[in-house]
Amino acid sequence: METIARADHVEVGYHARTVWTDATFDIGSGEFVAVIGPNGAGKTTLFKLLLGLLRPRGGRLELFGAPPRRGNPKIGYVPQTHTVDRDTNVQADQLVRLGYSGNRWTPPLTPSEWREEREASERALELVGATELGSRPLGALSGGELQRIFLAEALAGRPEILLLDEPLASLDLRRAEELVQVVSGLVRRQGVSTLLVAHDINPLIRYLDKVIYIANGRVATGLPRDVLTTERLTALYGVRVEVLHDSRANLVIVGGEDSHQDVVA
Repeated sequence: METIARADHVEVGYHARTVWTDATFDIGSGEFVAVIGPNGAGKTTLFKLLLGLLRPRGGRLELFGAPPRRGNPKIGYVPQTHTVDRDTNVQADQLVRLGYSGNRWTPPLTPSEWREEREASERALELVGATELGSRPLGALSGGELQRIFLAEALAGRPEILLLDEPLASLDLRRAEELVQVVSGLVRRQGVSTLLVAHDINPLIRYLDKVIYIANGRVATGLPRDVLTTERLTALYGVRVEVLHDSRANLVIVGGEDSHQDVVA
């Protein structure tokens, strides 16, 4: 398996504050990885590093064999906040086309460019199961439908890695499960490596190849069954943490930081 991203004892912080240290992990081609942990632990910071918006303080981080850089077309990114005016009449496929053409809202200059944009948009919408949404105004779409459109926008440029920052946060359990199935299908069928930041691991866990767990200034990585254990998380937090399983095989993590029970449970 080809390695897409590799971190070797990476340390990161802002000004005088260290966020986390000694992070060592790798992301392989076609892997589905969840990035989880309590609020403020540094999950989005990892994305800033991979997007080239922030540089490590120490260690070495590589993406596609080189230090991450801004504007890398091999990255598809869906940010945590993606505001849509409910009164807008902009059609969904127009937004998706931006993922292919950048910030060019004016019509392409040649028929071939227009055709390329249209075909890229149609392909991306089909990949996320949203072909019928392309002609609808963004303001008329539900939260789950919008997340599919944002995902299609990120896919329009045929990226090799997707960074999805809390795409499940505003969705109910059913819509969250549907979106996870879409993302998992993309990973398996298209071979797109995907990192997904989430508060709740349960909709994801049976689809994942790997977990990156950030807490208490440290990072644990590995298979979900190896990372999400009482022993591993207790060592990560430095205090007793219990990993429990309910009758539906859902994980409940109790202990650690006070906010953590709401983040992952």
